[in-house]
Amino acid sequence: MLKSDAGIPTGRILTVVAAAMVDDHGRVLVQQRPPGKAMADLWEFPGGKVEPGELPEAALCRELHEELGITVDPAALAPATFASEALGDRHLLLLLYTLREWGGEPQARHATALQWVHPPALRTLAMPPADIPLIGMLEALL
Repeated sequence: MLKSDAGIPTGRILTVVAAAMVDDHGRVLVQQRPPGKAMADLWEFPGGKVEPGELPEAALCRELHEELGITVDPAALAPATFASEALGDRHLLLLLYTLREWGGEPQARHATALQWVHPPALRTLAMPPADIPLIGMLEALL
């Protein structure tokens, strides 16, 4: 098995995409992870895993449709920042995009709840460790 310079097997790098969906009031959408899932009850940016052979933007459009019932044009996704975090025997690479245009009204299909918050208020929410470093960049961007 190939290994990265850090000694992590390359097949153990988990690439995840997420969206900082921004409404007309400068608020960002977060969703609450449901009971029974890893990191249950934490608030996160909507998104999910990139499947093998899938482009990150295509994966995010797919995930947003599955999770929120919205449609997204990949051209509307603007790369914002990323986070890199150890996750057990794997390593998480989280790619965050900003999104200001989508079709439909977001619905909590796979989450307990949805919440629109201004970026500074994200600091008051319990969030997964990989999401926390993204807050400062969002505050600077928005």
